[in-house]
Amino acid sequence: MGRSYFVEEAVGQYLSDFSTKPKACVTGLLIGQCSPQRDYVILAIRTPPRGEQNESNKNYPKLADIDEEWVTGHASQLSRMLPGGLLVLGVFIVAAPELAKDIQNALRKLVFSVEKSIGKKRLWNFAEEEVSDRVALHLCSATKKILCRTYDMQDPKSSAKPADWKYQSGLSAFWLSLECTINVNIHIPLSATSVNYELEKNTRKKSSRGNIQHSIQPFDVKVLTQLSQSSGHRSTATVQVCSGSINLKGAMKCRAYIHNNKPKVKDAIQALKRDIINTLSDRCEILFEDLLINEAPEKKNSEREYHALPHRAFASIAGSNVMLCDYKFGDETAGEIQERFFEMLDQVVHGEAIHIAEEINIVDINPPVDNTDDTQQMQLTKATLLLKFQQNIGVVIAAAVAIFAVAFSFNYFSD
Repeated sequence: MGRSYFVEEAVGQYLSDFSTKPKACVTGLLIGQCSPQRDYVILAIRTPPRGEQNESNKNYPKLADIDEEWVTGHASQLSRMLPGGLLVLGVFIVAAPELAKDIQNALRKLVFSVEKSIGKKRLWNFAEEEVSDRVALHLCSATKKILCRTYDMQDPKSSAKPADWKYQSGLSAFWLSLECTINVNIHIPLSATSVNYELEKNTRKKSSRGNIQHSIQPFDVKVLTQLSQSSGHRSTATVQVCSGSINLKGAMKCRAYIHNNKPKVKDAIQALKRDIINTLSDRCEILFEDLLINEAPEKKNSEREYHALPHRAFASIAGSNVMLCDYKFGDETAGEIQERFFEMLDQVVHGEAIHIAEEINIVDINPPVDNTDDTQQMQLTKATLLLKFQQNIGVVIAAAVAIFAVAFSFNYFSD
């Protein structure tokens, strides 16, 4: 017996709209949530067109033209926009019947590539009892027939298994929305060698239907750490000489969603914990990417600079009560955020639907020990997330160290 996928009706309409171009081949991603009994699909998102594709030629004319790297890149970017509890569950292709012979090979290749791409950046591990199947969906543009199959991501040689695809109205209307504010205070020492690396030498490529009444019920959720190991445990840690450090400090708001089909408390807490890891690492990565792109070559001194980390912006999506997120720098306008939502989600998000999460957070990247006067402190404002950064520190190495340290600090989150 294969898995069952319960799908929001709006997803079915979205997919059907592509069948108006019977000769086109459309690829995209399926977003939702897994549970032991069934999986839920709340959103389907077409792969955005490349820059050189014009409005009249957004789709692939044949399977051989599918750009696997572009699809996986979209999946990686989209995974940043998902709050806790939501995952990229698989891929879909809308294609003409004459392509049916080769469609399953294309789907299999895509679904494994997408999961591999997302997994490279994931800082937590799935539990053994969690679902490892991902869905590959084919919709025939001529007959509207749907073929749904799954593949086990833990087995690269796994064969396709049939699965049920069932539409349901208001699927996520009564999902539980979980929010928390976590105080972050993480200190990451930098080795004496890494703080002297130059920036460019450390670059690493890299509407709900009807009138539904909603109620908000607050819950107090405690995120607890594991007990420290006994004093008799022998540590394998090594001692290194450190000349600088990264400090993550502040309060961070996180959000997660969980289905309403007999959910468990441990699943809710796990979703929140994973969102904490995701949003913390994503902010650091986005800022470092921005610094790498906009770095001035002449800046080689050891002066400290202050940079604002991006704020988290939530927005409601059509056909669901779930909110996705993006990250906004202080100088970005609401229009730019709307444009990015449209590009990534293939749907219009109105300005009034965007909510900026007010957060106070700081990341200090301190320079090597010298005669600099460290007595002066920068005062934070309530709505600003600041980063103290020394320009000649290897940004990407620092990012890698920071992310590793965050993952290590929260390694119990995958329990």
